[in-house]
Amino acid sequence: MSMMIQRRAVLTAGLAALSLATMGGGSALAQAARIRLLWWGSQERADRTNKAIAAFKQVKPDLDIAGEFAGWSDYWPRLATQVAGRNAPDLIQMDYRYIFEYARRGALAPLDEYLGKSLKIEDFGVPNIDSGRVDGKLYGINLGVNSSAVFFDAAGWEKTGAKPPSAGQTWEEFAKSAAEFGKNKPKPGYYATADASGVEPSFENWLRQSKKSLFSEDGALGYDAKDASQWFTMWADMREAGGCVPADIQALDQLSIETNPLTTGKAATAFAHSNQFVGYQAVNKSKLSITSYPKVSKDTPSGHYLKPSMLMSVANGSAGIAAAVDFINFVVAVPEGVDILGVERGVPASASMRDQLSPKLNDVSKAMVEYIAEVTPGVGPLPPAPPPGAGEFAFVLKRTSEEVAFGKITPEQGGEKLVKEAETVIKRK
Repeated sequence: MSMMIQRRAVLTAGLAALSLATMGGGSALAQAARIRLLWWGSQERADRTNKAIAAFKQVKPDLDIAGEFAGWSDYWPRLATQVAGRNAPDLIQMDYRYIFEYARRGALAPLDEYLGKSLKIEDFGVPNIDSGRVDGKLYGINLGVNSSAVFFDAAGWEKTGAKPPSAGQTWEEFAKSAAEFGKNKPKPGYYATADASGVEPSFENWLRQSKKSLFSEDGALGYDAKDASQWFTMWADMREAGGCVPADIQALDQLSIETNPLTTGKAATAFAHSNQFVGYQAVNKSKLSITSYPKVSKDTPSGHYLKPSMLMSVANGSAGIAAAVDFINFVVAVPEGVDILGVERGVPASASMRDQLSPKLNDVSKAMVEYIAEVTPGVGPLPPAPPPGAGEFAFVLKRTSEEVAFGKITPEQGGEKLVKEAETVIKRK
């Protein structure tokens, strides 16, 4: 059994068991004087988070916060297992794709009663506050605003004479440049780009450029097998032309900053979230640049939208809910906490916090903030609320893309398989 299938089984079992958990059963072992915080991310994020925890300890010396983190691929099976086992962390870093499912299954505590009191986020603006609402109730606090982005090593591209990624570039132009890069690459085993065919935000951005979506308003798929086949074919063509990393290199990427081919020195380009620019630069020796995604054509929408990079939620039944809310407020609405996290989790949703933070940012963080300002005029609306099971789709896409890349199935078969398996997971209750 492959590692990916094992993860899928754990995640599916965990979320299924979650539905059996009673309301208020979230954190059976939590104590008021000690709470747990679980997040996903890189070492850079861990360092910032632990520093914020230490600073909060100075404010509330009688409270201990025990932190733990994991990579994206391991995070969701771990969280699902802990919640199903009634041992959820008090503070849960939550993603927009998952918050609907966790909230609707009773795993998260509504936080509306703290608004304007210990949770001072009025200047977030309605859209940024509402990004954490499910069925009208507030279950998550926006930790930052981000969008999809392309990171690239400009010096690496320059050595090949190929045109690097740039705003307004089409996917066809990007593919031609990647092929040119491959013909003139400065060293063996080095390619123009990582393979983003298994990266959910990349597929979503590409779909949105054709006015489609991952999921529709009624909870069905927003694309068909032909769309998915075209996506897989585009990346297969790039691999064949030598512009994209081969399957064996891409398979080592576990959807983390540290394992991405850009970081491991196998590619000059990565497709990620804008808030990850800080983390990527921290572990890459070469100076990185940031730009928007290629477009299907010059006239299509950009595909970008502004989303909560992540949210912070509290487990339903946590004995330390008040302390947990105080910590959330510290990192989103208190200058000391906001300064520590910086923009690694996204551009602060609070206007006042953005204003006080901006002059203190280094060049890397400033580039990320400027990128958000650059893409904002062309962004579209938030996608429809994801249906139950949508969180598992990222693993389905990654696995299917790998089967196509290794030649086990054709892009056409990959498109059909992706749709079939995606329909199965979103029908799971």
